Amino acid sequence: MRILSPSKSLMLTIATIAFAHNINAQDQNLTLNQDSKFEQLLNEKRKINTSLSTNDTYRIQIFSGKSDEAKKTLSDFKRENSAIDGTIIFNTPNYKVIVGNFKTRIEAERNLIEIKKRYKSVFLLKPGK
Repeated sequence: MRILSPSKSLMLTIATIAFAHNINAQDQNLTLNQDSKFEQLLNEKRKINTSLSTNDTYRIQIFSGKSDEAKKTLSDFKRENSAIDGTIIFNTPNYKVIVGNFKTRIEAERNLIEIKKRYKSVFLLKPGK
């Protein structure tokens, strides 16, 4: 291996810096063409999301456990109580069956008494929880 003299080493360093100064690896402009209907769709979705209020109603949890049992519990509940809606929510590690959208606590407690007759681990969920 040959060792460069200090003057050649200095000249090589200056040349490398001069050439590297003009390198621009990502010098591009990006133009995005978006359909105007997409923005309209987003605005409609925003309106719907603000009109939905899920946290201002009382709900009742009737089950917490495995997925298959939660599905069976919800289908049984809907068969018996078609007027009350219900859903399954996954909260690690359990699936929870939540029913009702009661505006007042009194209405929720009345339904809670009836539901307790059929399901054993039932409790009221307050709004915002």
